[in-house]
Amino acid sequence: MTQFESRRPELETAGAQLAFIAAEKRDGVWRPGKFLEKHPIASVFLLDEDRAATKAYGLHHALGTDAINIAHPATLVIDRGGLVRYIYRGDNQLDRAPLDEVLGALLRL
Repeated sequence: MTQFESRRPELETAGAQLAFIAAEKRDGVWRPGKFLEKHPIASVFLLDEDRAATKAYGLHHALGTDAINIAHPATLVIDRGGLVRYIYRGDNQLDRAPLDEVLGALLRL
């Protein structure tokens, strides 16, 4: 989240709008509701409490060595028509999309 927020002007110039989704309950283990109250961000942030969004995109991670009932870290570029044009699905909770690769996908739209 931080890497994208720090490059917000570049993303906006490319015509992108950021939205973050966390497969977490508001008062779950990481307390995202409280975190966002203390550290607001300018982007849309969805708490996918029932995992509906992460399941719809095939990103639900039911059980793994580093995860239980959360989402694989992922970055999607979705065009204005709702078509997924780029997807990066992390293999583990520390695996993130290379930002320059994401920007390249945006610029190709």
